[in-house]
Amino acid sequence: MLENSRAMNVDCIAYDLEYCVVPSRKQEARSNIHRFLQTRSAGVKENAVRINAVDTGLALHDLTEVLKAPCLDTIIVPKVNSPSDLTFVTDVIRHTLPDRHTEDPSNRSAPPVNILALVESARAVTDLNSICRASPYLSGLIFAAEHFAFDLSLTRTPSLLEFLYARSAITTACRAYNLPSTIDLACPSWQGAEAQQRLKEECIGGKNLGFNGKQCIHPSQVPVVQIAFRA
Repeated sequence: MLENSRAMNVDCIAYDLEYCVVPSRKQEARSNIHRFLQTRSAGVKENAVRINAVDTGLALHDLTEVLKAPCLDTIIVPKVNSPSDLTFVTDVIRHTLPDRHTEDPSNRSAPPVNILALVESARAVTDLNSICRASPYLSGLIFAAEHFAFDLSLTRTPSLLEFLYARSAITTACRAYNLPSTIDLACPSWQGAEAQQRLKEECIGGKNLGFNGKQCIHPSQVPVVQIAFRA
């Protein structure tokens, strides 16, 4: 599965240590990603790894292993509910890779590891100002619609109106704090012409709200998203 991703042509690909890995195989998955990210794939601009949430107690183990990979660009932090989640990750990054995170950019051995924060709860949306200031390595926010819907007991509808406030808050916060990446919710459909049309409409709607990218959960979604956001 990891090797298949080398053939993709994408802006960013995220390797998951959270939901895609059962607890008994977490260490194996960490080691596999560490080995895999020894080299770069020609068509992938940014290699990211989604770690486990800070409050699970697994994040430190994830970071300790994957930060050793020379071709890691970004850490995706799920369930960011407060600035302290990002402060923790930032401290571990600095401690593990001091040569890439010196105060003076001219003395860095390589670009710093960036952080993308997943916004998944009402608590996160109400504390976006503090979250956006929590780390100098924060490069953007990602809206996790399904978990947000669960948190608020919402039902996702095709119009996505139930997410309007949260999505607008995220794009506004990213613009206010000059975060370059504003990533919209994933579309759960990908098979057939109807699903592709729905995806296209979601891309247009997200772009009109200020998002500059969208999560993809299947390779067939990538061309539609790329065309929409590069237009």
